[in-house]
Amino acid sequence: MEPLRAPRRICFLLRVRPDRIEEYRRRHAEVWPEMLEALRRTGWRNYSLFLRPDGLLVGYFETDDLDAALDGMAATEVNARWQADMAPFFEGLPGAPDEGIVPLAEVFHLD
Repeated sequence: MEPLRAPRRICFLLRVRPDRIEEYRRRHAEVWPEMLEALRRTGWRNYSLFLRPDGLLVGYFETDDLDAALDGMAATEVNARWQADMAPFFEGLPGAPDEGIVPLAEVFHLD
């Protein structure tokens, strides 16, 4: 029997355009149900976004397999629509927002 592996914790940074912050907040107050279901189905758990007043966005989620989670979402039609809809909110991204997920190195975890 293979030992249980702890889920991988992923933290990433993006930057929301300051003039779009309020609209970005509104959009995330009503995330499409089919987008939420796709995230769950493709292995995204405990997903949170935190936004500083200057536009710094901190994202966090847990997954058993980062590549599978990203690839799974990339294969969904709803993700393509969501990413296209959200792209104008971000600074400095050459592609879709989810392509800007570059995990930060974890240096400490209490548990």
